[in-house]
Amino acid sequence: MKLSVNGLEVFAATGGRDFDKSLPAVVFLHGAGFDHSTWALHTRWFAHHGFAVLAPDMPGHGRSPGPSLGSIAEMADWTAALLDAAGAAKAHLIGHSMGSLISLETAARHPDKVSALSLIGTAATMTVGPDLLKAAEANSQDANDMVSIWGLGFNAELGGSLAPGLWMHGGAQAVLQACEPGVLFRDLTACNAYANALNAAANVKVPTTLILGERDMMTPAKAGKALAAAIPHAKTVVVPGAGHMIMAERPDELLAALRN
Repeated sequence: MKLSVNGLEVFAATGGRDFDKSLPAVVFLHGAGFDHSTWALHTRWFAHHGFAVLAPDMPGHGRSPGPSLGSIAEMADWTAALLDAAGAAKAHLIGHSMGSLISLETAARHPDKVSALSLIGTAATMTVGPDLLKAAEANSQDANDMVSIWGLGFNAELGGSLAPGLWMHGGAQAVLQACEPGVLFRDLTACNAYANALNAAANVKVPTTLILGERDMMTPAKAGKALAAAIPHAKTVVVPGAGHMIMAERPDELLAALRN
């Protein structure tokens, strides 16, 4: 599906069914350097079970032209504009990593547009190490290596994908390598600079679930639980053995958490 948001074309996957604004809307927001393909399995389930689905490529990512946005606040305002463009009054926002910060900030800045939150691989602060930032700024393959290696739990590096023949490390690498120069750096810089999570969390008024990987090295479960404590009545699910890229590592467990 193609939409016009703030005067620019945006591509959004819809899970194999046309977006029907009369149905409850679910919007999936990807992490730094990634795109709609993150959600290939989960968008299809929701689209075929009574929901209107959007999994947009943020500006400058995937099939959406740039430039990419420079702050989490800008991305949150863009998300609200996306809902307006699609004709959705409000939506359940499901965000991974950077997408979780965007979802949280959208709920704070545009509370009338959010019906629920699911925050995956999240924490109040997402500090990015100087080596990773330097490599991303140089558009070095080292940055892609760091994100994919640190992002996957130990078991994922040994194989074990539910999709026969799929190499999770290679899949993450392929998406990151397709990024336009500068996009990953801008995303990581936005995550590193974001400092409003706890203020936003305190004002969340909608049902919220945090889904955390037990072996997440990028946003450790302990840090995610600290964010959950700041959100009124939030529920926390810790996925055993999973790293940061829970969508690929534990898709069934993630879907169960999203459905509940």
